[in-house]
Formats: sequence, structure tokens, C-alpha cells
Amino acid sequence: MLIIDDHSLFRQGLTRLLEAEPDFIVRGACGSVEQGLEIVRSQQVDIVLLDFDLGLQRSFEYQQRATKEGLDRPVLIVTAGLSQMDAGRALQLGARGVFVKHDSPQALTGAIRRIIGGGEWLDPRYAQARHYAEVPAESDGGAPSFSDRESHVLRGVLQGLANKEIAAELDISEAAVKAALQRLFQKTGVRTRGQLVRAALEHSPADI
Repeated sequence: MLIIDDHSLFRQGLTRLLEAEPDFIVRGACGSVEQGLEIVRSQQVDIVLLDFDLGLQRSFEYQQRATKEGLDRPVLIVTAGLSQMDAGRALQLGARGVFVKHDSPQALTGAIRRIIGGGEWLDPRYAQARHYAEVPAESDGGAPSFSDRESHVLRGVLQGLANKEIAAELDISEAAVKAALQRLFQKTGVRTRGQLVRAALEHSPADI
């Protein structure tokens, strides 16, 4: 199996936990999409334990790239928490389940064995995610469209401006800036300003 998580202490602890199981072999543990793909290319991996939030990257990027390269392996999202919509998107991209990190080690090993055996494992708290998984996704080939205000706010974020500075520059309230940011997060599928910058530069250069 492969562990992809950007927290080194968690990777190390999880590796020790899983290697104590007689039927588990950890082929690699890394903190980025690129490293994970390299391990899958070179090692026999039966399951990928994939953190949802990988700093500036997200689990979606690994799933999409692995599928594109023909490196599909069963994926279990192991996360501190994510939205129902994000969980649904992960399932839509082929994840076999979602596991919450603060659950027991016994539950995790059980989830892993179920997925390796061809089944699925979805934390009950994410039951609604199946609904979102059934909603057609936007085509990966098309960039999301932004309103004029959203584009202006996005440019302010790219310039490193705080919400107050963006509001002053655009002559709008800070509340309006926050609302535009939330819409940008939703349209690009991200949760942080850093992820928004990355998504904008990679997928929506025409709107910057």
C-alpha cells in the first residue's frame, strides 16, 4: 500500500501501525502527488491511503492524474475532515471510501481490508456524499467562468492583498469581498487562498 499525506509525523506513525499488521506491506509514504505517482509507477500498490488536503494540492489532483496515466489503484481518502461535496467528488473520481483520521486504528485496518477485498468503506458521517457523487461534474477541459467582481477579487488575491485592501481598491465592503471569495472557492473546488492561487494559475489564466 501507499500513504500520501503532507504531515510527516502522521505518515511515520501510520506506517508503523500498518506494518505491524502481518498482511500489510507499506510500499511507500510521501507528501505530494508527484511523489505518490512515482511510487505507483515503480511499486506494486494494492491500495492508496490518500489525504484530502495536501497543502497546495488536493486529492483530486492525484486521482485525476493517476486515471489519466492508467495508474488507477483503489483509493481510500483518509482525512481530518472535508465537505460532503468534496467527499462526493472524490467518490465520483473513483475513491472507494472516506475514513476520518480520529477514528480507531482497528476501524482503519478493517476499512483497508474491505477495500482490498473489492468492497467500499464510507464513514457514516459522509452518507450524503453519495448524492453529490451522482451529480455530473463540470468538464475538466473547461475552466470555470467568473463574474467581473470575482475576477477583480481574484487578481487582488494573486497580488497578495488582504481582504481589507481588496475592498478599498474596489470600493466595496469587506463582506462583499468575502462573499466573492466563497464563490471563487466553490467554483474552483478549493478551500484556501493558496489553493485558489494555484487553481487560478493552472486552469483559469484568461480570467486573471
